[in-house]
Amino acid sequence: MPKYKPIQRGAFGRGLSLTLAGARAGGAFALDGAVRRLRGDEATDPSRLEREAERFAQRLGQLKGSYVKIGQLFALLGEHFLPAPLTRALHQLEAQTEPVAWHHMQPVLRSALGPRYDDLAIDEEPLAAASLAQVHRATLTTTGDDVVIKAQYPELSALLDEDFQAVVRLLRLARWIPAGRDFDSWLATLHGQLLAEIDYPRELAVAGQMAERLEDHPELADYDCSLHVPAFWPAYSGPQCLTMAYVPGNRAGSPEVAALPQARRDALGRLMLKLFFIEVFELGLMQSDPNFGNYVVSDAGDQLTLLDFGSVVSLEAPLRSALCDTIVAGLRGDDPELIDALQRLGCLSSDAGAHARDTFRTFVNNLLEPLRHPDALPREFLNSRGEYRWGQSALINRTGRHVAHSVTSRDFSIPSGDFAMVARKLTGVFTFIAVLDAEFNGYDIAAPYISGSGAQS
Repeated sequence: MPKYKPIQRGAFGRGLSLTLAGARAGGAFALDGAVRRLRGDEATDPSRLEREAERFAQRLGQLKGSYVKIGQLFALLGEHFLPAPLTRALHQLEAQTEPVAWHHMQPVLRSALGPRYDDLAIDEEPLAAASLAQVHRATLTTTGDDVVIKAQYPELSALLDEDFQAVVRLLRLARWIPAGRDFDSWLATLHGQLLAEIDYPRELAVAGQMAERLEDHPELADYDCSLHVPAFWPAYSGPQCLTMAYVPGNRAGSPEVAALPQARRDALGRLMLKLFFIEVFELGLMQSDPNFGNYVVSDAGDQLTLLDFGSVVSLEAPLRSALCDTIVAGLRGDDPELIDALQRLGCLSSDAGAHARDTFRTFVNNLLEPLRHPDALPREFLNSRGEYRWGQSALINRTGRHVAHSVTSRDFSIPSGDFAMVARKLTGVFTFIAVLDAEFNGYDIAAPYISGSGAQS
């Protein structure tokens, strides 16, 4: 497994590299805009924009660490309303997470664990690597327990704020993101998400809350597979490392999961969808980064384990109420209530024009398609038993195409950061279920919440 050196040091050198990359990209977009104005039409040079966006993303990838994570967040939360060349290029950063060599990581763990470091036999080869941290398997020599340790990269926290602001400045210089209070809200959401992901004491506390409220949830006992939160070892955790039980298994997109019987994959899909409703309507705690690496499916397909709690956000009462009302109104077909809920989510102003209202209303209605009553489901996406075929529906692509067309309008309103985060969560859940190639109707899971009174305390 190849390894790279720690992220580059020196704010001046890092910032200068980004400034040059941003200046090139800014020039590309300015030139493109000038050509369009001279021609008096919407002509563009997509190949030039693609090249400059790729150069920008490649420079982020070369700088490693927090720059990669920042680029990934922009791609994930902005894929429907940032320029398409930029999001396509930034999505390539998802594969640029090579591990840091052990001789750089060992001092971090020694410092973080102190004398308890000697209680662990740590595998020097990482089990997994991400943009902000990497994971090593280990054995507790005192008990024989198999654990994994997530450790932050050296000196990461000291650079995070500075790096985020540098990327924002350069994206604005490149005219890829606008200035203004509406977009500042979106950036604040990204910034808060970034800081939460390196707050390991918070993650440990949230994991405890999720375990307490999910493990014995009465409704989950009715499913053919179980939900699991791994045990954590607080004594071997701290601001720079987090230790939890090792849980073997497979990712949702793996050949092993694809080979599971249809009934087992259907059960996993139902469980994932039920988890979303429990998080939003009951717990007020939502995992906002539903990528496949944050979950493990057991070999038999009878258990879904939650691995990452750094991306879990606490839904404050106004946000939670607006989100629940958006889902309920969308499924009930109550357009006035839906518009009101979207305004409370910060997506629409009270004087929003018809185009903005129609854009968000259509987006919500399209996205909620799998949760509708079976009589309202598109017949072409149902199996012989009248069940929704998630993998065949191409729902996310269809919804994305509508938004991509809408954002070209001058009347388009940038969604709030909260809405972007929630939309990403729901599309991630639906993608997870689609990759399972599950076949079931979501209405059975959504119905109790539609008929209820929204968020529960």
